[in-house]
Amino acid sequence: MANTSSRTLRLLSLLQTHRHWPGPELAERLGVSERTLRRDVDRLRELGYPVSAARGTDGGYQLAPGAVLPPLVLDEEEAVALAVGIGDAAQSGIAGMREASLRALTKVVRVLPPRLRARVDALRAMTLSVAAPGPVVAAGVLTAVAQACRDQERLRFGYTARGSAPTEREVEPHRVVALGGRWYLAAYDLSRHDWRSFRLDRLTEPAATGTRFRPRPLPAEDAAAFVQAASDAPAPYQVEALVHAPATRVRQAVGQWGTVEPLDHDTCRITMTSTSLDWPTQALGNVGAEFEVLGPPEFAAHVQEWGARFLRATGAPERPSLL
Repeated sequence: MANTSSRTLRLLSLLQTHRHWPGPELAERLGVSERTLRRDVDRLRELGYPVSAARGTDGGYQLAPGAVLPPLVLDEEEAVALAVGIGDAAQSGIAGMREASLRALTKVVRVLPPRLRARVDALRAMTLSVAAPGPVVAAGVLTAVAQACRDQERLRFGYTARGSAPTEREVEPHRVVALGGRWYLAAYDLSRHDWRSFRLDRLTEPAATGTRFRPRPLPAEDAAAFVQAASDAPAPYQVEALVHAPATRVRQAVGQWGTVEPLDHDTCRITMTSTSLDWPTQALGNVGAEFEVLGPPEFAAHVQEWGARFLRATGAPERPSLL
């Protein structure tokens, strides 16, 4: 059996993972009796951690919000993932994240052991991130919705669907999904008695009601598939182009948003998947090299439209269409 100190740290880590733990389940995870669990909980309270307990059928333990943010307990893999994720959060399309992410990254990296710091540096150096296109979502909205999903609590918010008047909704939140540069919530709408997807940039003042629920079966393979089918997000385009530039140069320009296949020293094929044709057009323009559109026809027409617009801006005569 683990000693008391390490077991207490393990208890704290578990309480930080889920909002609510039934007593028997928590004791089983720790490999102790419920009586020992109660003593360990009391020890955490003495250290200043606000652990609340409830009796009855739905009773259990949870780490309540406190006046002071308690330290997190992370293993090595979690620490590396946290540092890399915080670095990417500055370009996530979430309002107010850039400055806070940089402050948090500084604090995390400062306390990492040298071997973990080297892993973080390697991952950051070898990973290219591009700011995600699409509307910006307030950080408070995203975290409130995600927490309600995690805690299986009903959520109430204001929502304005496209072309509709604002409405009040109460839902059973299932998952948050990032798709096509937008954030979505897959949830069961209690007023409409059916599953719905909600764009987070159209959602205001989300608040958990405190009422917990038993999850319903999702009518799709997973939340991403449901949002793709049910939301107003169009099906993504599979864009392909032949670029007359070295593959390394093209990868630097498009980052993780495209797959680059070298054909020879000075030519490569690029494939990009996007719900908007604007982003692939911009990405190819950023390469600064000649390219040929391989498909789909919609993308060829889109590039021609952009080219004609730029020509008109310079006063140059438009060339006849080759499509």
